Amino acid sequence: MIEIERPGDLEAYVGKEIGVSDWLTVDQAMIDKFAEATGDHQWIHVDVERARREMPGGKTIAHGNLTLSLVPRLVHTIYRIKERSKGLNYGSNRVRYTAPVPAGSRIRVRQKVKAVERIKGGVRVTSESRVEVEGETRPALLAETISLMFD
Repeated sequence: MIEIERPGDLEAYVGKEIGVSDWLTVDQAMIDKFAEATGDHQWIHVDVERARREMPGGKTIAHGNLTLSLVPRLVHTIYRIKERSKGLNYGSNRVRYTAPVPAGSRIRVRQKVKAVERIKGGVRVTSESRVEVEGETRPALLAETISLMFD
C-alpha cells in the first residue's frame, strides 16, 4: 500500500498507474444484498437455479452498479492519504460494463491517476479504474471517476 501525505501529493502520480488492489470475492450474498438495497431483482442476478440452467457459465452475475460501487472499497487497499479531512464522490465521466462478474468471482481494480486539479481546500482527482475478474482477459468495468479530497 502506498502512503501519501496530503491529497495534493497525488499530482506526482498523474499519468501513472498508482497500483492494483487486493482481490475481493463477489459472492451471491453480496449480490442479493445489493438487489435488496436497490430493488433490482432481475433473475440474472438473484435466481441461482434459473441461472444454472440459462446463463452462460451457469451462474448469476453481479449488477454492473454493484461492481462500480466496489471501486472505492478496492482502491482503499492501493493507497492511503494520511492528512485528509474528508473525501467525496464527485461523479463519473465515463462508465462501461464490458464483461460480467459471475457470482463467486474474485475482482480487483487497477487504477491510474488521470488528473489532479486544485480546488479550494483540496483537490479534484480524476482516476481511470479497470476492474479485472480473476482468470479473465477482458475487464468487467472501465470507469473514469472523480473524487474531491480535502486537506
